[in-house]
Amino acid sequence: MEGLERHVRSWFASEKPAEIEHVISALSSGECTLLDIVKALGEYLTSEEDTLRTRGVQFLSLVIEGYPKEKLNRQAVHVLVTFYYTKLDDTETITPALKGLSHLVQSPALGSSDIPDLLNAMFTHVKMRVLVQSTRFFVFDTIDTLLKTHLDDLKAMGDQFVAGYAALASGEKDPRNLTVAFAIARVVLAEFDISKHVEDYFDITFCYFPITFRPPPNDPYGISADDLKSSLLPCLNATPAFGRLGVPLFLEKLTAGSPVTKRDTLRAMSLCLPVYGPSVARDLGPKIWSALKLEIFEPVDAATEKAALDTLQAFVRVLQSNPVAGDEGQPADMDDFVRTVCVDCLDAFGEPEKPQARAGMKILCSFLSIAQNLSSYAITQAAEKLVTIFHDPMEVSNRASVIVLLTDLLNSLAPPENLPTPDKPVVTASGSIPFSQDLLVSSKDAVLGLLTVGLNAPSTRVPSLHGLAALIRIPSAVTKDELGYIVLEVGEFVGKEPDDVEDATSDVLSLLSSIAVVAPQHLATHVLPPLFLALPDRPPPRDAHPQRTAYWNALGALSQLCTQPELFETFVIRLTTKLDLLCSPLPSASTNPPPADILNAEEMEPAAAYAHAILTALGNTLSAKVSKSRPDADVPKYINTLLPHLFRLCLEAAVAKDQRVFADMRLLRVVARIIRLVVEASPTASHNKFFSDLVSAYLDGQVKSITGGDFTFSSEEFNPMNAGTSTRQRNTVVLYTAAHVPMRRDVSLDTTKLSGRLVDLVTWCRSDSCTTSQREAASHMLASLVNKRADNIGDFLNHQLDDYWSNVVYNHTISASDRRNAVALWVSIARALLVRSHPSAMAFIDKLFILIDDGDEVGREAAHALGTLAIKDEVLAKRNHAILKVLYAQKYLDVVLPRILEAVQNVTGSRREAAYLVALASVLNAVPKALYLPQMTKLMPLLIRGLDLEDPALRVDIINILTNTVDAASDEKSSLSAYASTLVLVMLKNSMVADMPDPRVRSAALKYLALLPGVIRYDVLHPYKAQVLKELGKVLDDPRRAVRKEAVDARYKYAG
Repeated sequence: MEGLERHVRSWFASEKPAEIEHVISALSSGECTLLDIVKALGEYLTSEEDTLRTRGVQFLSLVIEGYPKEKLNRQAVHVLVTFYYTKLDDTETITPALKGLSHLVQSPALGSSDIPDLLNAMFTHVKMRVLVQSTRFFVFDTIDTLLKTHLDDLKAMGDQFVAGYAALASGEKDPRNLTVAFAIARVVLAEFDISKHVEDYFDITFCYFPITFRPPPNDPYGISADDLKSSLLPCLNATPAFGRLGVPLFLEKLTAGSPVTKRDTLRAMSLCLPVYGPSVARDLGPKIWSALKLEIFEPVDAATEKAALDTLQAFVRVLQSNPVAGDEGQPADMDDFVRTVCVDCLDAFGEPEKPQARAGMKILCSFLSIAQNLSSYAITQAAEKLVTIFHDPMEVSNRASVIVLLTDLLNSLAPPENLPTPDKPVVTASGSIPFSQDLLVSSKDAVLGLLTVGLNAPSTRVPSLHGLAALIRIPSAVTKDELGYIVLEVGEFVGKEPDDVEDATSDVLSLLSSIAVVAPQHLATHVLPPLFLALPDRPPPRDAHPQRTAYWNALGALSQLCTQPELFETFVIRLTTKLDLLCSPLPSASTNPPPADILNAEEMEPAAAYAHAILTALGNTLSAKVSKSRPDADVPKYINTLLPHLFRLCLEAAVAKDQRVFADMRLLRVVARIIRLVVEASPTASHNKFFSDLVSAYLDGQVKSITGGDFTFSSEEFNPMNAGTSTRQRNTVVLYTAAHVPMRRDVSLDTTKLSGRLVDLVTWCRSDSCTTSQREAASHMLASLVNKRADNIGDFLNHQLDDYWSNVVYNHTISASDRRNAVALWVSIARALLVRSHPSAMAFIDKLFILIDDGDEVGREAAHALGTLAIKDEVLAKRNHAILKVLYAQKYLDVVLPRILEAVQNVTGSRREAAYLVALASVLNAVPKALYLPQMTKLMPLLIRGLDLEDPALRVDIINILTNTVDAASDEKSSLSAYASTLVLVMLKNSMVADMPDPRVRSAALKYLALLPGVIRYDVLHPYKAQVLKELGKVLDDPRRAVRKEAVDARYKYAG
């Protein structure tokens, strides 16, 4: 006991929490009891001195707060509750007493008999308006706990509790307390009979609506306006009794509020109207409809309009839940006021060109999800009204607006997907329509007729096409015969000049493409034949522009329409036949006269252009089929049909002595694209045979294996990988590469010969006859094979690092151009290894640093290559089944950037410095800025040094880096401010045409100059204002318009 008293006295002297903890520990261990604590506090609890009395109650409350509540017995709880509520009439002890009660009521031992006395004492003595927030919180917390644990006891108090709490909660403003107060009110409204106190509870809940609270900056409590809104809304719709009081308040706020207030009000109405019931909705219906009609017909913004539509839906659902019919003869299952709403919307159609008409249609469309009878009424009446207006001779000028309204109606009936899918049939053989889709049946014929009539006039053609597209998206709405009729009507506009059909071509093709998904036979019968006839067998002459335009339009339409498997197969057959006709050889000198089917020299270029257009159409269609989320299943079969055919055409042209169309490199590139797409979509099983045949053709001379067994010339004549072969044959490596790039990793290859093949390919690139295109194709194939087969080509990698490096890349006795070409191949191999984080990657990169140290032309090429290594390309991509490791770019930067920084600081004023600055700029431009932003303090002086070098490309790269990081630098303005004068002067110098002939540099410098006022303090930049304005005045005479425009923008920033 003495120890207890010592702790009490010590706490009164110091208020150290440790003293409370000692007492709680002693109480928990049984060394003392609550009675002992009360005795030890006796003189303080009954002291005449207010401070001592307050602190005595506070000490007891702190002990109860820390003591386990389950250890309190009923007698102790009863005594303590009685003690605390007797202290509520003492203004000095009310705060610690309420705190003690808030913890004490959490005890399971709290008796039901204690609760009425406790609450009555609260209701009698606690005056909330004179208490601080924290004390008021104890009151709300106590009542909230009692509601959770002793709800039945509170219900037993009846009106005594209901009225008492309403008085306590009135006038609360602190958001920390309101979150609890709203939770309490929600339970009281839902569980208690408040019929005698409806207005009281309306006042303590609706007075806070709408919530306009804005939390202060850096609010430690983290209470947001949304938190308060989500707490208040369940109170507003907790009881139907609020209906006749709440709805007028909502309408008042809706009329006078801001857009945010309007949306909050509309959301609240949507939640409350179903609870308030049909009686309130019907009695206040005219006022509700008038307010909502205003928000929809004359919307403040799209979000408010959407909220008003949602509220109107809720309102109509409530009325339809207990419909009251109007005059006799009206359907009993449709509310009379809902019918009034529909009539008002239909009346708006009388002026279809006005926004109110579309608003009325939105309302009717929003009713479609409410009830079958209402949906049927809305659709039937709307369709009939619009059809009548369309055929009215006085409304001819408004026909386009009528069709737009009708399209909105049809779109509301269609599923949200853009196109129908096989599991959701659009047509039925008999034309039968399921009951769920029976909404349009009575007016479908009239609607279809209206839309087809609209196709005839230019002003209504595009809206009609949109309407038909919406109609066919409605499941089972049209029969196959009706689809055929639509195809006949719309097909007239296919293949025509855009000017002839008012540029409706894209809409026509889009509609027909949608139909092709479910009824391709109609397109095959009515649309495709005229398009195929528009493709001539022989190429039109150079000056035959109308004929060339005609086949371009026809191929464009065919490419878009023939994506479905049945149509695509016909498409391929017809186009490959055209290609065969174009592959006749040029006449020889001895042929006089030449056969009619042989092209002369003047026809060769038009023939190549025609073949290019055909191949491009094929490629575009294949791309559309392969790029789908689920690629079409028919594409892989063309690896055995289309590709051999194209290989035959290309390889025969390469071997032939005379001139052939398919020897053109431009055509080979398009064929390569087709090969890449087909191989990409094909499974591994198809790849195995295909690549076996491909390798046999290109390396073993068995050319017929890849051409489907047909080849006009001797197989031995085709030897493209021979260094001395013709340019035509070497060009076909583009096709060889196109097949390898998308090759799957699990394709069977002879790995024992792979290293040798790659060495031969690198040697092939060293040939004097190797062109840029050939070398680029070879580098792509190298990159793909090295990336996917790095574990099987150790001999090749060692050969490159040893022999190829010393004999070619680092051999100063050969020409610089040959070495640059070798560096390009080297980079392709290095990048293929880098993206898969192969251990050998850094060995190849280390060699590039050796080249940079030379500081010569090849060294600068290697410096640029360091950035190229980190850039994503189309070859090493996931769609091509390349191996890509995450964060490879960041790991690369972590290794390379420190080496560049160290080197550039040690080679000041030399050619090596320029090379390393090129490397720095190239690397930073290639990686995301987030990877190097933390090091901008070190990088800034180096980048500024790079702006003094003569290389325009380097300057552009550096200025782009500075521009990309200027926003991030604004968070650390001091770092930019330190270089403000230098940056301003160097950018002005780079913007002058006399100092910098390259317009790219001038434009980039001016853009950066315009950004500086936004990120550098005014007092730092102001001394240069006059100089900047003077120099920019000179730039206004720059010969390039784009540069002058940037100068004007920069002057405006500094002049303002």
